[in-house]
Amino acid sequence: MRILVATAVLVERDAVARALAGARDVEVIAAGVGPARAAAATATALAAAPHGLVVSAGIAGGFLPDAPVGSLVVADEITAADLGAETADGFVPVTELGFGTVSHRPPEALVRDAVAATGARAGAVLTVSTVTGTAARAALLKDRHPTALAEAMEGFGVAEAAAVHGVPVLEIRAVSNPVGPRDRAAWRIGDALEALAEGFGKLAPVLESWNTV
Repeated sequence: MRILVATAVLVERDAVARALAGARDVEVIAAGVGPARAAAATATALAAAPHGLVVSAGIAGGFLPDAPVGSLVVADEITAADLGAETADGFVPVTELGFGTVSHRPPEALVRDAVAATGARAGAVLTVSTVTGTAARAALLKDRHPTALAEAMEGFGVAEAAAVHGVPVLEIRAVSNPVGPRDRAAWRIGDALEALAEGFGKLAPVLESWNTV
């Protein structure tokens, strides 16, 4: 079966596609920004043809000091950090409201193999609809999700689509900026894209092995 790699934007797609140019049965798409677009595009691709694995990939903000700029993160948990309700007692995730889910877990063996191949760190990757822009928000997210290494905007949407189709999911991110105060001058998008491409070059044998299981 094919492997679907869902990125958000064209530069991410091109970085991954370049690294996987020699890989067989891999489809790389730019699904769009945010969980809704990511879920819709991923579901459309999965409905069009059978796939054995979906990978959410791209750049992300990293929680310091564990995920510095230029590092790679592989998700052992893909969690929607802001799906729920604000109450007088604080944020309540949708699961505690009695419906839905806020987290997907990739296959442990695949996470382990991806980490070994790429040198990435494994931890939770948070999906947010609004990128964190303050130190207070970063601290709040880290307090709620102590194992979080990164935040991005698409992983949970990709994982939801994969779950509907009964397909396992993986998420890998290259860190372009720290999670916290919004400082465009501190972003290293080019470096992160290079790290993403390098990571996928090392990940290719793992994906091909998974595709033969």
